[in-house]
This record gives sequence, structure tokens and C-alpha cells, in this order.
Amino acid sequence: MNAAQQFKHIFEPELLKEFEENVKHVSIKEGDIILDIGQTVRVIPIVISGTLKISRIDEDGKELLLYYVSSNESCAMTFTCCMQQFPSEVRATAEDDVEFLAVPTAIMDEWMMKYRTWKGFVMKTIRARFSELLKAIDQLAFQKLDERLIHYLKEKSRATGSPLINLSHEQIANEMASSREVISRLLKRLEMENKLLLYRNQIKLLKEM
Repeated sequence: MNAAQQFKHIFEPELLKEFEENVKHVSIKEGDIILDIGQTVRVIPIVISGTLKISRIDEDGKELLLYYVSSNESCAMTFTCCMQQFPSEVRATAEDDVEFLAVPTAIMDEWMMKYRTWKGFVMKTIRARFSELLKAIDQLAFQKLDERLIHYLKEKSRATGSPLINLSHEQIANEMASSREVISRLLKRLEMENKLLLYRNQIKLLKEM
């Protein structure tokens, strides 16, 4: 599916024509990193299919999940970095096989001035991600770890469109800045409460969740 078909309900025909002339279609595999912390942001990814995970990495290599980018969405952090010409402050990793449109940052300003729908798309993306970051801060500040874990699992399921979550307990612990032992204990408790089923490196959410 080309840009004209995928985004005809979002962008005007003139902008879609420029998409065909300037935007590259990119396919990546699960686990691929398309942007890392400290790298120069040269393209803005707009996801066609699959899911990107946007996260922060501390000095010890621990990862903290910020949000997911799914179909017809983009990454607010890349918008802000390219607008101010800052190096990336996040890592973008493919959660599964991902196809996306790579919009060159060089034409961002021109499109912001020229196309109302593009400006609206950028501002809507920034507003939505800012709201998600506020929720993440609220969880860290006000919620217990078990409540954060339930929210994390639901968001993971929503992002992938599946009740099956293919992650180990250690991977979840890393993304939540916790320990594997604590996460395993909480997951076992949720299983006993009939909210999920635990398998080897896989979790299935039940309707009770």
C-alpha cells in the first residue's frame, strides 16, 4: 500500500504527492534499532504496520519504556529533536516486523508552513505523547508496582493487538526498571487471581485483566 492509499484520510492530495516524491518506504525486522540515543535525527518515522517501542536508557544500560508507536502514528520525540536540531534522547526499537515511511527532517519546516494537515498531525502527535508521558510519571509517583505492571501489560497488548505478550520476566523487569524476582512474584499473583496465564517467555492476558 502506498502513501496515497494509507494516508488519504489524513493528508491532502498535494501533500500525498510530495510523499511520493520525497518519502522512503522502509522495512525492518523485530529487534532492529532504527534510532539510538545520541544519534542525529535524519528522518521522521511514520508507521505503516507493526509497532515501535520508544524508550530511555540509563548509564547502566537499564531501559525504561516511554510509549509505543503503532500504525498511522509517529514519534513525538523525533519531532522535537529535529525541530531544535538536538541529538536523539530516546531509542526506537521494532517490537515486531515494522514498515514505516521515512520523512526527511529537511522538509519538516517547509511542510509545517505549507500544509495544514501536516501541522495538525505533528501537533496531535506531540500532544498525545505528552499525555502518555504524564501518565507514566503519575504511575511512577503515585501507583504501586503491581498497578504499574497491569497497566504495562494492557498497553503492550493494546499496542500489538494481541492478548499474547512474548516477553520474559527479565525483559519486563528491565522495561519497568525493576527486578526479575519482583516481577515474577507479581505475575504469579496475577495468575493466581485468574487475570493471566504464564508460559515460557510468554504471557496471555485473560478477560478478567
